[in-house]
Amino acid sequence: MFIYADNAATTKMSRAAVEAMTPYLCECYGNPSSLYALGQRAKDAVEAAREKIARLIGAEAREITFTSGGSEADNQAILSAAAVGAKAGKRHIVSDAIEHHAVLHTLKKLEREGFEVTLLPVTPAGIVEPSAVEGAIREDTCLVTVMAANNEIGTIQPIEEIGEICRRRGVPFHTDAVQAVGHIPLDVRTIGCDLLSASAHKFHGPKGVGFLYARRGAKLVSLIEGGAQERNKRAGTENVAGIVAMAAALEEAVGAIPENAARLVPLRDRLIAGLARIPHAALNGDPARRLPSNVNFCFEGIEGESLLLLLDDRGIAASSGSACTSGSLDPSHVLLAIGRPHGVAHGSLRLSLGEDVTEEQVDYMIGAVGEVVAHLRGFSPVWRDLVAEKTQFVL
Repeated sequence: MFIYADNAATTKMSRAAVEAMTPYLCECYGNPSSLYALGQRAKDAVEAAREKIARLIGAEAREITFTSGGSEADNQAILSAAAVGAKAGKRHIVSDAIEHHAVLHTLKKLEREGFEVTLLPVTPAGIVEPSAVEGAIREDTCLVTVMAANNEIGTIQPIEEIGEICRRRGVPFHTDAVQAVGHIPLDVRTIGCDLLSASAHKFHGPKGVGFLYARRGAKLVSLIEGGAQERNKRAGTENVAGIVAMAAALEEAVGAIPENAARLVPLRDRLIAGLARIPHAALNGDPARRLPSNVNFCFEGIEGESLLLLLDDRGIAASSGSACTSGSLDPSHVLLAIGRPHGVAHGSLRLSLGEDVTEEQVDYMIGAVGEVVAHLRGFSPVWRDLVAEKTQFVL
């Protein structure tokens, strides 16, 4: 049995996305900037995709800028708001400790350039408190950036409340919605955000393409110079096939949100209940306020890397956190932020389910994880010390 349980890292392209993009790889391959018919057909496809994506998130077509993915969209959103703020003498940004590194590393860059960043703590369930956001906003705050849903522990943030606070205080609000778009209902007008980032490969579109929503009137600074594409906001020949496929994938994903949630949530909760029966294991993130597909656990006395490799031997593709940091030996900054000690944070497992997961597969994962955890604990000196009461259990 093979089970792909790493959909938070990337998803399989949908048939609709593949079928939508194929003509723009082989037949309508023109450059959208060209004036002849083949180029104009490609341009028309890009604009039709822009309109479709805008409609699906409650935006206007001119508020959508195509990017290479979520990281670029995050960078452009934050650096643009910072540039606008700096011109007005505002050099303070509010964010939180569990953001994706595309946000955190960009904020570090800005700190080196003289900006001040306030990283808010989160609750043990991984929630950013709206009251904490309001308390952190100052006269010189030029941006609040809080993700819609966490990529590791699946926690869904109260972004509508945070958006209302930002509107009332007159501060631009950006949300990294890479994990949320296509999986939970999102409308930029309801959220009240000024900027929103998304990436196609998280909702069954292709890799290497995403979009940035920027509310009408929000100024964007181009990160890439060279051409007048994307209304002078993102130079470079458009990825026509990827853009068309992204729009098709998003339309399908948004249309299936209620059905997928109704099916996935019971299976997610069954998996959580099964893994919770493993001794000295703990769920990370809020048990209810989480993405329908996300399950994240810590298991005391083991290393996450060994757990992943042995699960792979059993046909289960999983991860210990963000795919962008999978090569790092450091424990997850998200798990540390919610209070997990370093040793426990190293023994984490993220299972992100696909819409086609079955009850049989869920039960197989429960059994396989239990067996592998017991096997690893069998020769772990850390586990032996815990059992011998030389050290104290945390979970």
